[in-house]
Amino acid sequence: MKITVIGTGYVGLVTGTCFAETGSTVACIDIDEKKIETLKKGEIPFYEPGLSELVIRNQQDGRLTFSSDLRAAVAGSTVVFIGVGTPSRKDGSANLEFVYQAAREIAYATDDIIVAVKSTVPVGTSQKLKELYDQMKKPGIRVVSNPEFLREGNAVEDCLKPDRVVVGTDSNDALKIFHKLYQPFVRTGNPIMPMDNISAEMTKYVSNCILATRISFINEMSMLCEKVGADIGKVRAATGAINALVRSIFSRASASAVLVFQRRSRTRGTFPRS
Repeated sequence: MKITVIGTGYVGLVTGTCFAETGSTVACIDIDEKKIETLKKGEIPFYEPGLSELVIRNQQDGRLTFSSDLRAAVAGSTVVFIGVGTPSRKDGSANLEFVYQAAREIAYATDDIIVAVKSTVPVGTSQKLKELYDQMKKPGIRVVSNPEFLREGNAVEDCLKPDRVVVGTDSNDALKIFHKLYQPFVRTGNPIMPMDNISAEMTKYVSNCILATRISFINEMSMLCEKVGADIGKVRAATGAINALVRSIFSRASASAVLVFQRRSRTRGTFPRS
């Protein structure tokens, strides 16, 4: 399958390279000509274990190319991924200028393609893109929300072996294509999770919030363990089994399950005071 990835930053470059590694023909696009020339030489602008080797190998094998010519890359592509940056404005909101610029450029280049948003965007962005394409009279462009869940330092592994693939779309045709595109990534049985666009966008934010909460919580528990003389490493390993309980509670919509969780959360031991 031929795909195009717009943006050669952290998300775009890792995504494009991993798709090439699994057999797709990938064109990575960036407006920065100097950056494109650097990537053609196999030089990566940031460090990510294993990425440089994959970039070099897939370029040599002809599956991965770098260019600033978006129109030429889009021609014949089945999917275009938008992986550009969404920097914060002064008020803290996301600057979507590059996302909308890329979306418009795609519409100028073709009438029939799947546009998949990899960039982290506010909830509702996919709907605005659909409205944009309606205004431009491009009914053949379908919008997919396909958030990334890459961890710095482990991005290649996370991309090639994801624990889940979230695909937000209202297009059955697009969903079938994404099942085919991601099949090499989920051979071990991890799920491709179809849903609507808004739910997919929200999944990214909820995942980020859960991660931040877990980090903050374990930091607090680490200080508590130090205070009472416990080994945080052993405590953390032993409490990993709680993940199964949390998944079980989240998967059940009954009030009784929530009440059980609340009762367990309120049960506290007595700790020594300083």
